[in-house]
Amino acid sequence: MAILMLPGCGGSGEKHWQTIWERSLDAASRFEPSSWTEPNLEDWIGALDRAVAMAPRPPVLVAHSLACLLVGHWSASASRSPVSGAFLVSVPDPRLSAFPEAARSFGNVPEQRLRFPSLVVSSGNDPFGSAAYSKAMSDVWGAGFIRVGDLGHINAASGHGEWPKGQKLLEAFIAGLSNAPFNRVS
Repeated sequence: MAILMLPGCGGSGEKHWQTIWERSLDAASRFEPSSWTEPNLEDWIGALDRAVAMAPRPPVLVAHSLACLLVGHWSASASRSPVSGAFLVSVPDPRLSAFPEAARSFGNVPEQRLRFPSLVVSSGNDPFGSAAYSKAMSDVWGAGFIRVGDLGHINAASGHGEWPKGQKLLEAFIAGLSNAPFNRVS
């Protein structure tokens, strides 16, 4: 199964679980927008389109933070590139003052189901988005929802470098995609 890493603002540095997982998984690659620090929604949608098109088979999107909102926008866009599913970690709330001003174009996420199976993974004390907001977005997106405790923003800064429990969740999610009787890919 192909895995496509979708970091948020800053691009998930060297000690971030996404970077660590990407290095350890043969089937993983990363999408590359023009700027990690000055995110532009249209640019990021185009970068995601290109990355999905280049994947050897429909990938699982592994998104963190701002990239979770990207997945919501991308799913509603004109693109019909196939993906197997989306693993969405730390959905940020664009209404919060902590939301980056540079990312405001990501704010009005279309309120519609994602075109593919998905799972939202949330922390109970994320400063960028509450578990209640993540749960509400999972309901809108038709996604599963897991609250993994109080883990902050689930990034390197909150002490979750390798994040082995997260990798086990991803493995279980992927196994569920493989075993799902409906395994919808669109």
